[in-house]
Amino acid sequence: MDAIRTAAGRDGLAAIVARPSRAVIALDFDGTLAPIVPDPEQARAQPGAVAALAALAPHVASVAVITGRPAGVAVRLGDFAGVPGLEHLVVLGHYGAERWDAVTGTVHAPAPHPGVASVRSALPGVLAEAGLWHDTYVEEKGRAVAVHTRRAADPQGAFETLKRPLSDLAARHGLVVEPGRMVLELRPPGVDKGVALTEYVREVGAESVLYAGDDLGDLPAYAAVEKLRSDGVPGLLISSGTEIPDLTDRADLSVPGPPEVVALLTDLSRTLSTT
Repeated sequence: MDAIRTAAGRDGLAAIVARPSRAVIALDFDGTLAPIVPDPEQARAQPGAVAALAALAPHVASVAVITGRPAGVAVRLGDFAGVPGLEHLVVLGHYGAERWDAVTGTVHAPAPHPGVASVRSALPGVLAEAGLWHDTYVEEKGRAVAVHTRRAADPQGAFETLKRPLSDLAARHGLVVEPGRMVLELRPPGVDKGVALTEYVREVGAESVLYAGDDLGDLPAYAAVEKLRSDGVPGLLISSGTEIPDLTDRADLSVPGPPEVVALLTDLSRTLSTT
């Protein structure tokens, strides 16, 4: 953690180390705990990630994974269930609309937004009209639908081509579009990682927070940590990867990707085990 470049980030780390039992460690999944892969169903937690979280969790108030994926899918792909040390892990899926608690092993969620089903039905026609039906991958997420362009011959060109028609489709059905790294997700409004993180920090009564993420969907969580700081709750912001300048510019510490995130978590667990 010697590379922390801001005073606020150093204060955040100092608060976590001084009183870890009042700290929340929150992390994104894809791109942070798991490498980005062309097929989202093939994503798996970075080797060592689960062990690092299990070593860290007993020292802090809570460890939470906050992801755009369905909570149950993130649990399965991360292999988080039944891990000694992670008995109180929380996974907040669909940007906080769903919640999985390791202590019960169950997912709690409200009814799906009706617009998602309508968008799902209309999406093939929109993609075909754009000439990208065969060049994209549609990920069914239950409470959202994501269109990935990473497989296209020109991933960035496909991404730019689809932004307007997908935004129009989402708006017609009461949804919003969340852009990411070669992905456009159509999902209900009013939920984001910032809301999820803020509510969870308040629920736990945390006095410090660490958040790590890699994509545009993590910016609301960054804003939440910055607001918590202004309210007297120190925080540390970590960016995984360098593809999103808006994220790396606001991070207190930037690392190349999931292997380095795992190394940081491991180092932090070792530090806390000696305090």
